[in-house]
Amino acid sequence: MDLVELGNRGVTKDALVHLAKYLSITMSEVARLLPVTERTIQRYTSKKPFNRVVSEQILQIAEVAARGSEVFEDRNKFLTWMNHPNKALRDKPPIRLLNSKFGVDMVLDELGRMEHGVFS
Repeated sequence: MDLVELGNRGVTKDALVHLAKYLSITMSEVARLLPVTERTIQRYTSKKPFNRVVSEQILQIAEVAARGSEVFEDRNKFLTWMNHPNKALRDKPPIRLLNSKFGVDMVLDELGRMEHGVFS
């Protein structure tokens, strides 16, 4: 299934919980990254898919997680990078930028620069 189809069908709460565990963040932190409240997330059953807008944001965050894992080749190093202020990202931790498409793009761009040895 491609990402467009998955976004349209909806990402399930199970998948979101898995992503949160991978990123070592709480559901409260997840809710700050998504256009949905923590209470709404809690009400979803494990197999119930989120709407397209929420699903697309989840998939964008998952893309950052996948790319970061490739670049760092070590989950712990990636998570450390995600949670520390970064000068190239206006002194914000990358995780804080994942609440918008523009922020996701900034983080992906920075990962791309790092992958190619161009440090900002």
